[in-house]
Amino acid sequence: MRAPSGRGPRARSLAALLLACLAAATLTDLVSLAVGFGGGHVVAKPLLMPLLATWAAVRGIPRLLVIALLCGWGGDVLLLSNTGPAFLAGMACFAAGHVCYIALFRGYGTPRTRALLPAPVYALSLVTMVALLWPGLPADLRIPVAGYSTLLVTMAYTAARLGILTGLGGVLFLLSDTLIATGVADWPQLPRPEFWIMLTYVAAQFLLASGVRRALEACPGPMATYGEIRSTTP
Repeated sequence: MRAPSGRGPRARSLAALLLACLAAATLTDLVSLAVGFGGGHVVAKPLLMPLLATWAAVRGIPRLLVIALLCGWGGDVLLLSNTGPAFLAGMACFAAGHVCYIALFRGYGTPRTRALLPAPVYALSLVTMVALLWPGLPADLRIPVAGYSTLLVTMAYTAARLGILTGLGGVLFLLSDTLIATGVADWPQLPRPEFWIMLTYVAAQFLLASGVRRALEACPGPMATYGEIRSTTP
């Protein structure tokens, strides 16, 4: 029987190298933000999601997750610009990533898995967040932010179908994007707000990817439907 994709010694070594590079890029980005070195952030931020997506591909994680991470990369790059059109385009990239996540979690997860929080709590958080942000948002961003927030909260809720790691990743993603939205709405911010945004964002994406990987290892069968894990007999 041939070893499943992503489980051979070469794949494990490459995956370890990619995680080390991801850790180095993340540390560079966070330290740059903490000390106010914008150049370090501009260089490090675009490296994060490609490294994590490559790690996911090497480890045989479903393509939908890889696509979601690459959508996040597109959003990361676009949000380096402070222009309104770039913000909307970046939000669209992240929205596409959430659609991929939702499809993956609904297709592979089990409805019997208990979410971190009951569904009404997620629904209430959505309504409360949009209602509080609405007055402070520019008029042209209100509807897009409301639509994006619906996708984001749906993703956070369905993420728990694959376990605690993905569930926590969904919640952290929700927190990270809420920090961005409060900045757009001109709310008071924490010191170095981009540091906290990136800290929660990178943690969220890593937990989502790691959670899917753990679910794959625990029950690889359904993942074969995505064409990622195959074993053959001679």
